[in-house]
Amino acid sequence: MRKLFLTSLALSALLASMAAHAADMPVKAKASPPPAPLPPPFSWTGFYIGGNLGGAWAHGGVTDSAFGLNFSNGNNNGVFIGGGQLGFNYQFSNLVVGVEGDFDWAANNNKTGTGVLVPALGSTFRVTSNDRWVSTAAARFGVAVDRVLFYGKAGGGWVGNSNFTVTNLTTGTSIIGSNNNTNSGWLVGAGAEWAFANNWSAKIEYDYLGLSGRTFTVPVGSPFLVGDTFTTGRPNVQMAKVGINYRFNWGAGR
Repeated sequence: MRKLFLTSLALSALLASMAAHAADMPVKAKASPPPAPLPPPFSWTGFYIGGNLGGAWAHGGVTDSAFGLNFSNGNNNGVFIGGGQLGFNYQFSNLVVGVEGDFDWAANNNKTGTGVLVPALGSTFRVTSNDRWVSTAAARFGVAVDRVLFYGKAGGGWVGNSNFTVTNLTTGTSIIGSNNNTNSGWLVGAGAEWAFANNWSAKIEYDYLGLSGRTFTVPVGSPFLVGDTFTTGRPNVQMAKVGINYRFNWGAGR
């Protein structure tokens, strides 16, 4: 009996020692879950379509061959323009290249200046014209800083002109020199665009459109200035616009 008691006591001590030792052993930490994958880097690659509005200022002198007078007064005022654009960007690294075309209607800018007195004829004449629309096609190239794009553009443009008119303000008679003509030239511009949402961006842009000159010779049978040639020398149109774009296939691989 005594031997059984001593054996039980020794076994109890051994179990207590093993339990204490187990309590002192470090507990293995649970494995942490893998980190969530990072979102893909933002990309400007893809097609887009949008709208714009702003102002345009037409500059250019109008002179005649018979008297050497400048009839350009009133031709440099600004007008409202509005329209749309369509384009495509491709981004590699932080560089962005692309193409863009736009079309804008122009508010009626048929100027009504006071006219120019022709002393030899004793009459005052006024030359007016109306730019009805402006369209451009250009390459774009820029640098992206995440969701902000700074870019330049270069290409060509066209201006729809109508009603190049010479009016004798003394008698009230007029000569319409040309109607529904298109004048073309070269384009340079610069701007900045901000992607404020995944599929939307807003931009601000300035463009300079240098145009070719035009001439008009008063035909035989006109009531005045027969044979006089009117010339527009190096006209240009400057435009400042803001716009918004909707971008398709946003975030395509760079």
